[in-house]
Amino acid sequence: MSPRAASGTLAPKLPLVLVALATLLALVVFTAPLTTLDAMTSALDLGAAEQAWVMSGMPLGAACGLLTAGAFGDTLGRRRTFVAGLWINVVSSIGAALAGSAQMLIVMRIVQGLGSAGIMACGLGLLGQIYQGEARKQAAAIWAAALGAGVATGPILSSAFLSVSGWNAIHWIIALISAPLALASVQLPESPRTGLRVDLPGALALMVGMAALMSALVEVRVGSSLLVIGLIALAGVLLVLFVRLERRSPNPILELRLFRCPAFVGATLAAFASGAGVLALMSMVPTVLVRGLGLSPLAAAVTILAWSGVTVLAALGARFLPAALSSRARVIWSILGCAVGQALRFVAGADSTWAVLLPGLFVAGVANGILNASLGHEAVQTVPQERTAMGSAANNTARYLGSALGISLISVLIAGAQGESFFEGWHRAVVATSVISLLGVLAMLLLTRRDSGGRALPA
Repeated sequence: MSPRAASGTLAPKLPLVLVALATLLALVVFTAPLTTLDAMTSALDLGAAEQAWVMSGMPLGAACGLLTAGAFGDTLGRRRTFVAGLWINVVSSIGAALAGSAQMLIVMRIVQGLGSAGIMACGLGLLGQIYQGEARKQAAAIWAAALGAGVATGPILSSAFLSVSGWNAIHWIIALISAPLALASVQLPESPRTGLRVDLPGALALMVGMAALMSALVEVRVGSSLLVIGLIALAGVLLVLFVRLERRSPNPILELRLFRCPAFVGATLAAFASGAGVLALMSMVPTVLVRGLGLSPLAAAVTILAWSGVTVLAALGARFLPAALSSRARVIWSILGCAVGQALRFVAGADSTWAVLLPGLFVAGVANGILNASLGHEAVQTVPQERTAMGSAANNTARYLGSALGISLISVLIAGAQGESFFEGWHRAVVATSVISLLGVLAMLLLTRRDSGGRALPA
């Protein structure tokens, strides 16, 4: 059995440091192309669909792999799965750095997402098994701050090395950092193995089904109608098959009974709204700054700190909010704040300066930091102790699925456009993602009326 920290302390600190650094790195992987998309487009002659795939490949891989990684973690050991995710990132990042074609880069971005899935699913699960009570809340806040720190660090590193070694330099850096982290992480405590077999048929059905669904979303504006219809039909068949398999499996990768718990459903929907709303829109702000407003990639990366840097501070400060304000209330108010910050992006136009984006970036940063901290706590609080990796995986699957969807939508709206037509696509993206955030608030309010306990289901 893994050692546990005392209820009110963050000792031992090594697990938290390793998990936080690996989580930060996973978000660096996510943000790697944000300020280098134009450079990659020129170097690899990317078309509109290929640009969308490069941007959404990593979140697609993560969304496909998170639940499977959570199942491997709960069944075979969270440390093993966590370390395996880091090694997958080493190999796939080397492959991305060496990519000489769009197809190779897209495949490696998807594999990077699969590696990050092991980190994201089992990192928070490891913290959930080690820290208890108030210490768990503090650990979740630091984990959430690492998310923001990764988003802040990735664009700066990518753009800083762009002029020195090209767009692929960031992938070499990711590989060089992932390797020692993997070696150090073997010191983490291991979770007990259940002895059950992982539901591989269910995992395969889910991964291929979600990949087909996301492929349809990417191709809907740039592919043939027949291809899109075929992908949607394939996704529907495989996802229905997944549900049937999970109902029969003695060790499902997703326990469907969790969806009888309104608190779990609420946390999952909030994560999806966060991914498809604020995360997707803010991920494309560097492209607006570079392509739309003429900033350099490094200047764009520094400007986006008004969101990502504030997210880090807000996540760390979330634990000082009044105890009377429940996690669910924090989620609702923070998603609403994200929607306000997103809507403020509408003011950007061809004649604007970068400064018009700052108020919305700041508002969204504060709200997103509190949201990340609250969701991190809810993800492991609303499931049984032995299923913390599954709870974390389900929450992050919803987040990455939402971000893959949102980024794909925004990418095809602005791909290849210049001047006023570029900002027409951007304005449509702002409206669409803001509506998604508001729908997330509405869903949470309806669930709050159904249940006010927020308790996890019994084991």
